[in-house]
Amino acid sequence: MKPLRVLLTDDEPLIRAGLRLILDGAPDIEIVGEAGDGEAAVRLAAQLHPDVVLMDIRMPVLSGIRATERITALAAPPRIIVLTSFDTDDFILSALRAGASGFLLKDTAPDVLVSAVRDAAQDSQRFSPTVLKRIVAAAAAVPPPSARVPDTRLEVLSEREREVAEAVARGLTNTEISSQLFVSVATVKTHIANAFTKLDVTNRVQLAVTVLEALRSAEAT
Repeated sequence: MKPLRVLLTDDEPLIRAGLRLILDGAPDIEIVGEAGDGEAAVRLAAQLHPDVVLMDIRMPVLSGIRATERITALAAPPRIIVLTSFDTDDFILSALRAGASGFLLKDTAPDVLVSAVRDAAQDSQRFSPTVLKRIVAAAAAVPPPSARVPDTRLEVLSEREREVAEAVARGLTNTEISSQLFVSVATVKTHIANAFTKLDVTNRVQLAVTVLEALRSAEAT
């Protein structure tokens, strides 16, 4: 099996050295490059084709958020895990809307970081323990764009797809959704994949944010 190719992006050389030390200890992970600013991260992502990018948010030349937007727009984009000391709601939601697959704080345990890289490569998301709860709370607290213009994005979903999407927004796992709706886990995954496509999102948290924003808009009209 080929090792997972990882690009490290952080403006602090000591942080990059620490990340390299942690990830080099995993036999299935290979560090293919390092970037000290967002512009370099975009360039190296296009050149090196990593599977996963560890992305800092506050960097010179180009911010991690803008770099994430540009990398996820590549023809075959890698998964991006934001790794930062800043866990404000604005940073979290901006990173997810930019296309990040995960959001970890820099005090994350080494074994969790390694697992997060593996999860991201398998298109699964990983968040620091307090982050997911804050994402959902922040999205639910966002006022709708206009009380007079309802958010109709969920109308593109079938009835069952909407049920599954709303269950994802409540934080349920695929197994829990399967049990609650009396369908197989494979069927749940299919409905989630369809919702991703129809709502133009790339991960479960983006899906949850979209659903929560739409539901709040409906409540306000």
